[in-house]
Amino acid sequence: MIEVPQTIGVAQLDSMLKSSDKPVILDVREPWERDIAMLKDSLHISLQTLPEHFADLPLDRHIVVMCHHGGRSAQATSWLRQNGFAASNLEGGIDAWSQSIDPSVPRY
Repeated sequence: MIEVPQTIGVAQLDSMLKSSDKPVILDVREPWERDIAMLKDSLHISLQTLPEHFADLPLDRHIVVMCHHGGRSAQATSWLRQNGFAASNLEGGIDAWSQSIDPSVPRY
């Protein structure tokens, strides 16, 4: 497993997305939340269905897990790390992304 930090901030994710080695962004919010706001090219697997979708996630890539504010994604990150995935929680979630990086992403 590649070594990655437990948490990252939105500025760090923004830099990572501009690099050649982009992480997988895993959005664990509910579908209705993604209808309001989402990050381009993110993979959506809601928190409650995550254990069923183990096989959909890469073991050899950095996974950045996000939700609305960071609570659900912290749970998902912990679970993923315990199961061998290189996962980091996005501090502040999509709300922090909207406030600090891309104000065109709607807040809710």
